[in-house]
Amino acid sequence: MNQKSLSSVLKIITVCAAVCFALIFFWIIPIYGRSFAALYPEFEYCYIPWLVFMVLFSLPCFAALFFGWKIAANIGRDNSFSYENAKYLGTISILAGADSAFFFAGNVVLLFLNMSHPGIALFSLFAVFAGTAICAICAALSHLVQKAAAMKAENDLTI
Repeated sequence: MNQKSLSSVLKIITVCAAVCFALIFFWIIPIYGRSFAALYPEFEYCYIPWLVFMVLFSLPCFAALFFGWKIAANIGRDNSFSYENAKYLGTISILAGADSAFFFAGNVVLLFLNMSHPGIALFSLFAVFAGTAICAICAALSHLVQKAAAMKAENDLTI
């Protein structure tokens, strides 16, 4: 697979992920939340806080997809191992770590405010683990891409 086709595949995956995230966060969750609030009126007061929480949780995900798009564009320009891509991967790592921490803290706060169920809080640990894994993977990739960019720059100077 050459650079252009790899870049195209990565861009298609990024767009598909963005569409899926948009559908989940801005269509499925609000509809499911409204139906849950209608079915259980005693939990109607939880709808708006959870909706705001989920929208705030989604923002770093979309920002990470934006940086993923930039990485894919650099790969298409045959600039895979660059300091710019290392910086983007580092930013994605920070976004994933911060989002995981926010998601965990938000679930704990909503649990203590009696706006969540302990089962939901326990299930959310899977999302926190996934975000932490993405954080670690992107940090490692950032380090490796930075080392490769340094080797590439060193080799470009030799004849």
